[in-house]
Amino acid sequence: MTFQTAENLSWRLKKASLAKDAWKYVPHRVNVAPMRVLKNQLRQLKKFLRRRGSSPQDAEDLVQEAIVRLFAYTRKVGEVRNAEAFLARTAMNLAVDLHRSSRRDRFEPEPVEVLELLDLGPAPDEVFAAEQRLLRMKKALDQVSRRTREVFFMHRLQGLSHAEIATKLGVSKSAVEKHIASALTILTIERQRE
Repeated sequence: MTFQTAENLSWRLKKASLAKDAWKYVPHRVNVAPMRVLKNQLRQLKKFLRRRGSSPQDAEDLVQEAIVRLFAYTRKVGEVRNAEAFLARTAMNLAVDLHRSSRRDRFEPEPVEVLELLDLGPAPDEVFAAEQRLLRMKKALDQVSRRTREVFFMHRLQGLSHAEIATKLGVSKSAVEKHIASALTILTIERQRE
């Protein structure tokens, strides 16, 4: 088959792969038997690429690109000894290149220091509001006794249970519960004023 015949067939193959009555696109002067063989080889190549991890669309694109490269090569150099092997190797190389380029796009080439990263922290007005709330709570807790503050902080900040606080301070569990209740009452009243 000469290059002109092959070049004319390239668009016909593309249409043939999309049409149900594919053979109406094949010119009458071309022997149909080699065309069936070529179409079968291209179908096998697409299956091979799909088994190797390409999507159906990528496999189709890779096969078409391999055909274009085959035609370009035959135009420059001349005849290819084994067109099937040429197409298979070209399609596999293109698949590898596609895989590498898709992996390359996942990474940012710039150093982290240069990148503009989103600040996932709270906005400045939220930080200010939280600081103001803490100051109001501190003032409210300053109204209770030193022992109540100490018990409340041991429970809330250190995570100690009522029994552990009672043992540590040498008081009853009921006294610890009363200290925590009075601190929470003061904080609740302050919270309702907001």
